[in-house]
Amino acid sequence: MATYRREVELPVPAAEAFAWHERPGALQRLNPPSAPVEVEQPPAGLAVGTRVVLRTGIGPIRPRWVAEHVVYDPPREFRDVQRSGPFAQWDHRHRFGDLPGGWSTLVDDVTYRLPLGRLGEKVAGTAVRRRLDRMFAYRHSQTAADLAAQAMHRKEPRMRVAITGASGLIGSALTAFLTTAGHDVVPLVRRDPRPGEVRWDPAGAVDTDGLRGVDAVVHLAADPIQPRPLTDEKRRRLRDSRVVGTRTLATALAQMDGGPRVLVSASGVNWYGDRGDEILTETTGPGSSGLLCEIGRAWEEALQPARDAGLRVVAMRTGIVLARDATVLKALGTVTRLGGAAPVGSGRQWWPWVSLDDTVALYHHALMSSDLDGPVNACSPNPVTNAEFTRVLARVLRRPVLPMRVPRFAPALLLRRELADSLLFTSMRVLPERAVASGYRFRHPDLEQALRDLYGR
Repeated sequence: MATYRREVELPVPAAEAFAWHERPGALQRLNPPSAPVEVEQPPAGLAVGTRVVLRTGIGPIRPRWVAEHVVYDPPREFRDVQRSGPFAQWDHRHRFGDLPGGWSTLVDDVTYRLPLGRLGEKVAGTAVRRRLDRMFAYRHSQTAADLAAQAMHRKEPRMRVAITGASGLIGSALTAFLTTAGHDVVPLVRRDPRPGEVRWDPAGAVDTDGLRGVDAVVHLAADPIQPRPLTDEKRRRLRDSRVVGTRTLATALAQMDGGPRVLVSASGVNWYGDRGDEILTETTGPGSSGLLCEIGRAWEEALQPARDAGLRVVAMRTGIVLARDATVLKALGTVTRLGGAAPVGSGRQWWPWVSLDDTVALYHHALMSSDLDGPVNACSPNPVTNAEFTRVLARVLRRPVLPMRVPRFAPALLLRRELADSLLFTSMRVLPERAVASGYRFRHPDLEQALRDLYGR
């Protein structure tokens, strides 16, 4: 039998830390993006007898891992054991203890045995311990950071939040973040709703009766920007999915009597357009040209009915989101892994970026900060040029920076020039002035650390 132990200090009392682990969404928040597992059956709490079913591994070989909780002693301990899975044996104790000053400790103790006995330990023992190190380092860092961000607003009442696009990249991460903080989430869906969901049609109507008792709405639904040829139909859908859906939702909320009083909506930094080296804050005026700039202006204008009705409306102008499945980073990461990285065009254009964790924490901050209204730049306080982004990504992925530049025409062959220009060649030196002034603390202000956390390096 082998043993593994790791300990972390958390900025909340033990009871609060234990409760965080017990709520829906905790397992998703603890899932490392560098080695994600598929949650086939999420746990229904931590009580004795509850089970979680995971799929691990990569490619076609994805063994099933069934774990069962066998000890439940809140707020001090819970314990799970493997019933079937990749280990010959796995026993995991999670122990919590209070520290002075309202802090606590979390100790993870794992006892495990690899298949094939001593041969398995000799062949894979070192690799398994390194993977455990990476996994628990991520889990502890994530737990501490989430609890710290949520603790900023612990005195505010818990909310019931409706979310459009709840199953998307940002929506699913935000749902997990909000539920671990003790909020209730109501997905707004286009299909026939299941219990706990509310139906809406972006081009038509919203079931406002289903929104009774909801405190706030987060609007994320929009067609994703994908690296595919931009046809006239796709151009129309890019615009309508943002503008028409936003107007539908804002109008419905404006007409409600006693409905949600807060609307936090997605927007994009392309609202500023191509501005060279100019520093851009929320007080800067809009841009004047470019496909995504034009869409961004119309997107935010569509929120006006909710503003006119007296709702607190926040438009989150989001930069390039650092997530492995996000459009820009997915394409750049794939190309870099295959051989190397190269600046796009001159490389002097500013790229405003933001980690996925900061993105969802900023949405939570906007929901809970009653004095935050209007546009908020959801991006790191340290934007970088494309050339610097390229160098850092190559360094993190251990690939060379190629002695060449990607010519402007190359991406246009795939995307059409108007979309390629908006995505890759537009220079936006955006700073999150309002988020910082309102007390938000970025967990990933540095690009290299954000990418290392993302790729597990």
